[in-house]
Amino acid sequence: MEIKRTAEGEKGFEKVFAFLRERLIAGSLRPGDRLIAERELASQLGVSRPIVREALRALTMLGIVEIRDRIGTVVTRPDISVLNDFFTFALAQQAGMVDDVMQARIAIECQAIRLACERATITDFERLQRELARIAETIDEADAGGIADFEFHRAIVLASRSETLVVLHNSMAGLLTQAHRTRRELVQAFPSMKTYLIDDHRRIFEAVVARDPERADATLRKHFEIGDEYRRRAVVGEKESRKVSR
Repeated sequence: MEIKRTAEGEKGFEKVFAFLRERLIAGSLRPGDRLIAERELASQLGVSRPIVREALRALTMLGIVEIRDRIGTVVTRPDISVLNDFFTFALAQQAGMVDDVMQARIAIECQAIRLACERATITDFERLQRELARIAETIDEADAGGIADFEFHRAIVLASRSETLVVLHNSMAGLLTQAHRTRRELVQAFPSMKTYLIDDHRRIFEAVVARDPERADATLRKHFEIGDEYRRRAVVGEKESRKVSR
C-alpha cells in the first residue's frame, strides 16, 4: 500500500509540474498569478487533493510557487542563484569536472563577448574597466585576484544582455571562482603570468570597446589557450617534483 501511495504521489507531482510548466512556457501563467483552487486543480488533473497539496508544497521548496494565507497558491519567480549550489555539488563529484566546466565556460563566454560587442553600453564599458584595474591591483593575491578575474569575465557576460547566458554563467559561479583562484596561485611559480593576465584582459577589453566581435572572440579564445598551457606546465612540474622526492 505504501508503494502505491508513493507511486501515486510521484505521478501527481509530475502532473502538477507539467501543468505549471506548460502554462508558464505558453505565457498564460506569469510570476504573481494565482493558481486555481486546489479542489479545481485536483479535479482538472484527475488526482486527489492531498496529492495536489503535497505537490504544491514540493514546488514551494523549489521556489516555483508560494502558498499564501487567505490568498492561495501564487506563481513566483524562481531564485536562479540556487543553481549555483546545485551545480557545485553535482559537478564537483564528477571525474574530469574541471575540464568539462571550462569547456562550458568557453562556449558561454565566447558567445557572450560577441553579443557584448553589439549590445554593451557605457555602463558595461565602465564596469569592465573597473574590473580590469582590479586585476592589476590584485595580481599578487590569490583570493582577491581570483575574484577580480571572475568579475571581469562575468562583466563580459552581463554586457551580452542575454539573460540565459547570465543565468548559465551564474550557475557555475562557485566552480569558476575556484578555477580563477587556482590559476592565480600559479603566479608565484610562473612570474610571466603577471604580464599575461594583465595584458590579455586589457586586449579583451579593447576588443569589446572597439565593438569587433571577430577580434574579441579570437582574443578571448587565445586567452583561454594560454591559461590552459600554464595549467599543463604546472601539472608537469608537480609530477617531476614528486619523482625527485621519491
